[in-house]
Amino acid sequence: MRLRGRKNIRESLERQPDLVVLEPQKLKGRWHEFFGNDNPIHIECGMGKGQFISRMSFNNPNNNYIGMDIYDELLRRGSEKARTLWKSEKGIDEVPNLALVRGNVEFLEKMFEPSELERIYLNFSDPWPKSKHGKRRLTHPRFLLKYKDLLSDIGEIHFKTDSLSLFEFSLNSFSAVELQMRNISLDLHRHGVREDLVMTEYETKFVGQGMPIYRLEAVIGEKVRQEFRRLVAENLEDQTRRGSPRDMDSGE
Repeated sequence: MRLRGRKNIRESLERQPDLVVLEPQKLKGRWHEFFGNDNPIHIECGMGKGQFISRMSFNNPNNNYIGMDIYDELLRRGSEKARTLWKSEKGIDEVPNLALVRGNVEFLEKMFEPSELERIYLNFSDPWPKSKHGKRRLTHPRFLLKYKDLLSDIGEIHFKTDSLSLFEFSLNSFSAVELQMRNISLDLHRHGVREDLVMTEYETKFVGQGMPIYRLEAVIGEKVRQEFRRLVAENLEDQTRRGSPRDMDSGE
């Protein structure tokens, strides 16, 4: 029965070539052909049940989104969630700017050309709490260097977790490979749920339990790094001119 169930799931995915990509390596360097446009490509590595990536694709039709996971069952759930959302909100069966990909982050470079991606989302990745498993964490320096190669000159990484130990590890990892961090938060929803941000299934659950969510953004591409440095310099100049120590606080 279990084998039959897996076969049925696989067959359901194979019937959705417009949404589900089971052999992503064949699209390396050609993802814009799949989407039929040149819009930026954002990917969530480890999409879970697909709530986040489905909503992001719906909210931002001028971006292309990829949700990646290694489990067929999660791809199936994600496809149902995305189609239901677009059907209920727009009355259409297609999901025009989303691809759900079966893949492993270990082989990301086999799926994408350098600079083919604009943003990478790492949401509630497995913290791998044992020290001997540190290299498996998706914010380990060996993964960060991989992401750097695949992101464009305005590339960014957005990272969220409920694990303080993983967040501390990640801060050191981002620093070790000299990535500029911004919007660092140790309790993302402490003033109430951030309505401007899309939440994952895990995040909704954890916030409901009163748990803090840790978040940061890392700017990768040179263009966005230059823009960030310019904004920081302007902000510091403005604060110095006003001469108020309280104005030096970032707020988040």
